Amino acid sequence: MKIIKVDALPFLQTAWGVQGKLIIDLPDIGIINLVLKPGEVVPSHKTPVDVLFQVIEGEGTVTVGEESAVVTAGDIVYSPANIPHALEASEETEFSVYVMKVPNMKKSALKKPND
Repeated sequence: MKIIKVDALPFLQTAWGVQGKLIIDLPDIGIINLVLKPGEVVPSHKTPVDVLFQVIEGEGTVTVGEESAVVTAGDIVYSPANIPHALEASEETEFSVYVMKVPNMKKSALKKPND
């Protein structure tokens, strides 16, 4: 068994300029915790694998294809492979989301300190 203390993981900068933590980086699944400050955005983009967004804290908008929805803690949103998706934190709160890629693309959006 491996227990991951997410709160103890370091924040890294993502390719979109928001903070993130690399939680799991295995061949079958990759999990990143994105933490968007109020009003921050991860712009629309596609990934070649299925993506699940699990809202951990706060409120924001998730867009998948042509559909957008306001989501809050406890909500999970599914985005099929190759469909554009985006995240936007509400103006009032931080927006913490686990982004789960299945299978793992092995190309993390997080930039390592020396990248």
